[in-house]
Amino acid sequence: MPDLHRLFAYNDWANRETLTSLKKTSGAPARAVRYLGHVLAAERLWLGRLAQDPAKVPVWPEPTLDECEARIGELAGLWKDYLASLTPEKLARQIRYTNTLGQVWTNTVEDILTHVVMHSAYHRAQVAAELRAAGHEPAYTDFIHAVRQGFVK
Repeated sequence: MPDLHRLFAYNDWANRETLTSLKKTSGAPARAVRYLGHVLAAERLWLGRLAQDPAKVPVWPEPTLDECEARIGELAGLWKDYLASLTPEKLARQIRYTNTLGQVWTNTVEDILTHVVMHSAYHRAQVAAELRAAGHEPAYTDFIHAVRQGFVK
């Protein structure tokens, strides 16, 4: 369980660093903002699936940076609360859900949580690539950097 808390602390830190790098640029590339919006929407979608809440969440929204900032703050609290409620038995629980293509799948809670962190890292890398291509310096969001600098304990 401590590993998941640590990974989600890293995920929150990396989302905030990514947002900060976008806010530093004048006229952040629209695709970069869209990728961050997708990260945050997908995290919210997975929280809903874990709670067996079938509410529809658009997975490719067009948020502003201020909206991204608000979502990051909301997600941090929601993930913290969710992780605090977990037990080893709950981690092994199977969750049945329908993906955005209408396909029904079943995965363990632990696999879903691992996916959320990896999915977010993948798309944050796309944000970094968009920023670099536009001549800006992206956030340095490597996990090991966060650990070395004491951002994640």
